[in-house]
Amino acid sequence: MSIPFYQVDAFTADPFRGNPAGVCHLQTHPSEQWMQSVAMEMNLSETAFTIPRADGAFDLRWFTPRTELDLCGHATLAASHVLWETGHCVPDGLIRYHTRSGRLHARRRDGLIELDFPATPPEPC
Repeated sequence: MSIPFYQVDAFTADPFRGNPAGVCHLQTHPSEQWMQSVAMEMNLSETAFTIPRADGAFDLRWFTPRTELDLCGHATLAASHVLWETGHCVPDGLIRYHTRSGRLHARRRDGLIELDFPATPPEPC
């Protein structure tokens, strides 16, 4: 079985610079153990897994070599880039993600990818 895997250097236009992240676009939901094993094998700081939903959005999960994360900015940027570049999304359309942190959005604006993350309400300290 062949599963496409991408390594993307986020926050740069130059090869071998920026912040690398793995991206694995799947058609069905694998087990957490499988995703964790892939992240361990790739040994990048984070690996993003995208799975399409019936409503046109994507489930998005992030794994380090050791654990699952609630949120990861550069891996979300990398996943968005891969979804657009591989034709899984409309070129200038909004990408909607469902994550452990809530709903996230990505869009292209002026040649860049803009991410909209959920805000954590302020708490008195």
